[in-house]
Amino acid sequence: MKAPQAIRLGLRANWQQFALLVAINAFVGGVVGVERSTLAPLAEHDFHLASSAAILSFLISFGLVKAASNFIAGGLADRFGRRTVLLVGWLAALPVPPLIILAPSWGWVVFANALLGLNQGVAWSTTVNMKIDLVGPRRRGFALGLNEASGYLAVSAAAAVAGFLAANYGIRPGPYLLAEGLAVCGLLLSLFTRDTSGHVELESGGAARTDSLVKLATEVSFRDRTMSSACQAGLVNNLNDGMAWALLPLFFATHGLGLREIGLLASIYPLIWGAGQLGTGWMSDHVGRKSLIVAGMLVQTFAIAGFVIMPGFGWWLAESILLGMGTALVYPTLLAVVSDAARTPDRASSVGIYRFWRDSGYAAGAIVAGAIADAAGFRAAIITVACLTGLSGIVVAARMRETMPRVVRALC
Repeated sequence: MKAPQAIRLGLRANWQQFALLVAINAFVGGVVGVERSTLAPLAEHDFHLASSAAILSFLISFGLVKAASNFIAGGLADRFGRRTVLLVGWLAALPVPPLIILAPSWGWVVFANALLGLNQGVAWSTTVNMKIDLVGPRRRGFALGLNEASGYLAVSAAAAVAGFLAANYGIRPGPYLLAEGLAVCGLLLSLFTRDTSGHVELESGGAARTDSLVKLATEVSFRDRTMSSACQAGLVNNLNDGMAWALLPLFFATHGLGLREIGLLASIYPLIWGAGQLGTGWMSDHVGRKSLIVAGMLVQTFAIAGFVIMPGFGWWLAESILLGMGTALVYPTLLAVVSDAARTPDRASSVGIYRFWRDSGYAAGAIVAGAIADAAGFRAAIITVACLTGLSGIVVAARMRETMPRVVRALC
């Protein structure tokens, strides 16, 4: 660790470590991106699953484990150091592609996705916290926009490449050999990171952390109107993302699209989402957080409903772009809200609690969308998710306070 007097906050002072963390998060996103265009078709083609709920079981295991990993990642990082926790997160990713390649039954795939959830929860949470530690309050939205952009641009690129490999060489093993290579590269890069606990101590001025995790979780989840609003919006956002990940490829397939077209649609949404965050994170530092979140949830509502109301490949492409735009407005901004509202010594744990609720949305989306799709069809499931997304935006408008730091407002 640097000597205390050498530690400084700010993007310029820490740009080398920040850039390294941006690159590492791209590999985190790339590993999960491979699955976005291949795993639902794999369930049908190789394992002959017909039930939407059964196919979406991989997303339930992923979402529950990722949510739990987010919850503990902040506390583990405070106790053992950010770098150590990041390395553990990467070790969890290494068995995932071989398990899927060799899987003789769908249960192996579900187990592999539990490990993937551990990797995504721990590694992504840790890169988020390390970047927040480095930059301080002035550039927080911009920093988080860069972090999420790197991850989701990689999700998009990996989904597109995996779709191409699956269409030309088969769903197994090609796409998952790519995932293994990405995991190995992410682990190797993480060896060059430095711990950022000293930056937290500098910013907090020696303030003590909340001694009870239960007390902090209750405050973030329910009592604080701003952070609790962010938690529910994050959950609903990932509920609709889970639907887009697992249900939309099946919906498109029933309308005659092939793996190449499904791969394109699966990649364009995170591409716009990822690239858009380069601007929306910066915008939230200048125009505020709340208005972007409300607008983003409503844009997502119209985009999701559009998949049913205006079908066809051209419309679906436009609606995927619109969904990506709405998610870009929401995703880094919700993280910035929680980072703003939390006490500095509690920030890593508070972000972890928010991310617990947010990524519980994957499991909720799989359960809700899968059950409704089996009972009433894809159209009913998609419209239900659109309505839940609109309702979440209304809750944010009614309850959330603006959190953009006063020092930033004065400079704008």
